Amino acid sequence: MPQFLDYSDADFEAQFAALLSAKREDSPDVDAVVADIIADVRSRGDAAVIELTERFDRIALTPETLRISADEVAAAMAEVGQEDRDALALAAARIRAYHERQMPEDAQWTDDAGATLGWRWTPVSAAGLYVPGGLASYPSSVLMNAIPAKVAGVGRLAITVPTPDGVINPLVLLAAQLSGVDEIYRIGGAQAIAALAYGTETIAPVDKITGPGNAFVAAAKRRVFGKVGIDMIAGPSEILVIADGDNDPDWIALDLLSQAEHDESAQSLLITTDPAFGPAVADAVNARLETLERRAIAGASWRDFGAIITVPDLDVAAQLSDRIAPEHLELCVADPVTLSEKITHAGAIFLGQWTPEAIGDYIGGPNHVLPTARSARFSSGLSVMDFVKRTTLAQMSPDALRAIGPGAERLAASESLEAHGLSVTARLRKLNE
Repeated sequence: MPQFLDYSDADFEAQFAALLSAKREDSPDVDAVVADIIADVRSRGDAAVIELTERFDRIALTPETLRISADEVAAAMAEVGQEDRDALALAAARIRAYHERQMPEDAQWTDDAGATLGWRWTPVSAAGLYVPGGLASYPSSVLMNAIPAKVAGVGRLAITVPTPDGVINPLVLLAAQLSGVDEIYRIGGAQAIAALAYGTETIAPVDKITGPGNAFVAAAKRRVFGKVGIDMIAGPSEILVIADGDNDPDWIALDLLSQAEHDESAQSLLITTDPAFGPAVADAVNARLETLERRAIAGASWRDFGAIITVPDLDVAAQLSDRIAPEHLELCVADPVTLSEKITHAGAIFLGQWTPEAIGDYIGGPNHVLPTARSARFSSGLSVMDFVKRTTLAQMSPDALRAIGPGAERLAASESLEAHGLSVTARLRKLNE
């Protein structure tokens, strides 16, 4: 059974604080192993990647077969049925249209001093996307990572996808084609991250790496950060549903289970203003767990990390939600828009009972790569902005330098940086000749 909390209980604050601080991730200490793998790939390039791939994925490769060929991609895509093709194409179109609206604009202006200032946005030159492999891989994640990169104007996009025993999900290759991916490599693990970051004889290095992975992949991303950019270190999935009593308990139960079935460490939370609604949802979850295909995983998640919280009103619900800072937040209330305006910290908000979180996972348009573990307090989900960088622009006219240069001289002197000040002084003297 999940944990039941009531805001009116004397020990609620202690219980809620314990809920927030509960450790959900099983994070094995793999850093030393990952450090060795990265060093090996940096030293031996293709040879190291090939040996590690044979050891972990049981597939023998050569430098010529590291990359999945165009013929292999075409053959795999031919296995995809028309309904799956249509669904992926619809998702790709909606994700692309949403992210096109995120593109920032360049700006330039001349201020009162006569200085011309501004900024310019440019894409990273190359990006790498890590895709978990095998039949359990997610083509939706390919779309969510690759499409924003291409919309941003990234010139070269490479993906790595492990193929244990040679098995690959054809939908992943179709998603890669729909997204405009340029290169696909059949490698995974920390060795794939190292290859993307540092390059090998066959795989050219990239500037930014995104995409989910296991503990080894996460540790590798931490280690290569600084050499390349990364998106985030994502933890187990999570959902918070705020619901009043005017909802179908089975619908809410399914929404909670949609995240619980991801991972035994996932967390599903319900906050409700109706004391009778929470138990009704709990009963509906138990009924669904009798037949759900991934009931062992979802059941463990719900049992160990699930919680149902009863509150007196939606204002309290909003306050608690901001403390949770959930990855996914569903607002199943009469006026979800007004409630959403009271909430500051959430990765993605789904408004109203007709907007299940699963729509966001696949086909809504907004990105499903979102901050977890309360990091929505200070970070955002993946977007076009992850694949562009801002360069500032400044041009001084002679009059502008006369107007503001003396201030720069004074500040340079206050910091004892003589050459800084002199670089301005020399120009001002020239102007005064």
